[in-house]
Amino acid sequence: MRYCAAALLVVSLLAGGRSAGAQSEGLRAKISELFIFGSGQDPLFLAGTADPNNPATLRAHGSHFVPAAVAENASLIGFIKDAISNSVANVPIGSTSGGVTFRFEAGVPVKTSTSAGPIFGERALTLGRGRGLLGVGRTSFHFTTLRGVPLDNVEIFFTHQNVDFDGCSLQQGNDCALMGVPLLENDVMQFNLNLDVNVTVTSLYATYGLFDWLDLGVVVPLVSTKMHGESHAQIIPFGGPTAAHFFAGTTTNPVLAASRLVDGSSFGLGDVSARMKISVRQTARSSFALLGDARFATGSADDLLGSGKFAARGLAIVSGSVGPVSPHVNFGYAYRASTEQNDGVLATAGFDQLLSENITLAADVVSELQVGRSNLRIPPPVHYDYPFQRTVVPTSIPDQRDDLVNGSFGFKFTTANGFTVVTNALVPLNRGGLRADVIYTAGLEFNF
Repeated sequence: MRYCAAALLVVSLLAGGRSAGAQSEGLRAKISELFIFGSGQDPLFLAGTADPNNPATLRAHGSHFVPAAVAENASLIGFIKDAISNSVANVPIGSTSGGVTFRFEAGVPVKTSTSAGPIFGERALTLGRGRGLLGVGRTSFHFTTLRGVPLDNVEIFFTHQNVDFDGCSLQQGNDCALMGVPLLENDVMQFNLNLDVNVTVTSLYATYGLFDWLDLGVVVPLVSTKMHGESHAQIIPFGGPTAAHFFAGTTTNPVLAASRLVDGSSFGLGDVSARMKISVRQTARSSFALLGDARFATGSADDLLGSGKFAARGLAIVSGSVGPVSPHVNFGYAYRASTEQNDGVLATAGFDQLLSENITLAADVVSELQVGRSNLRIPPPVHYDYPFQRTVVPTSIPDQRDDLVNGSFGFKFTTANGFTVVTNALVPLNRGGLRADVIYTAGLEFNF
């Protein structure tokens, strides 16, 4: 285990205990800035309408789109931020035991594996007492869709607060509890969002066979996140000779459109993971094992480097060997101590096959099915009652489950001196959650 401790110490020193090069306010705050069109104001605050030169009755409308006043607006902005931070924190990590595995019989090491093992799946074989694995992997991806919607063209409609005040019904001649009374409640802010988020994770990992039946390991990720965002907002007045809501100008000459551009980046320690695998039964043809994996909240959630919450998973692993082919099935549960992230049921099935003496093919279907209704909620449609009944759908993002199903395909190339080169591509097979078109991984492992 001295190798694991040394790796953790080195990365902690490199990371400096905090994200290096991150913006002081964090990348999550940068996302909020895309919804701010007045210096130092709240998201969706209308500085033009709230101009102190305007009458008090008009100034009050400056905050009627502000998320603090309209819960639906707050949930939409929070949804975008949480979806990104959750996806960065849950980047898949590699197998605990790659390369050749052994067990000892009468003090003599006996080879128990045929191939170099899976890449994102798990096999039940343990490394063997006194044997170890050191590795470094680099995973990079560019988010492109959110629940199937292109991330460079997310459409949002922010609706007005349903206001009421003393004497409102007498002034308006209608019930002010109705959505659309007064008429200015029919004004809508159309919002187009373009986000470009790139993530690179460099993971240092180590596994050590404490006994023939027990492996202990650690994964230390260094995360780099870069973000570019553009937003364009347009107020759509319902009608009338003057405007009640505007970004700048006056009621008779209003500025109804605004844009915002932000850039930011962060780099630092991600969520460190500790792993343990216990071999329950092992024969020449099949094996069964249990795996426990804990992810600690060591990465900064504000800088989109980690989740900010503890997470853990447990897996039951069955694997076998049929000539050069080694199939495996993993089934388990992921627990997340976060109100923004759902727990998940985990299922992985695949195989690794020795194509030649030094080349292993690894293929898997890796899935996570969320437990319960998604904690990332899309607000419901807004129904207007006056002056006529109609419905405004708040966003082009669908209200659906964030189940994740990915296909994994890669190769391992082994050398005579114990090194293994790993290459892999992970592609989405469904549209749940925030996804990249492809996640590339390259790595180098050393068995000793």
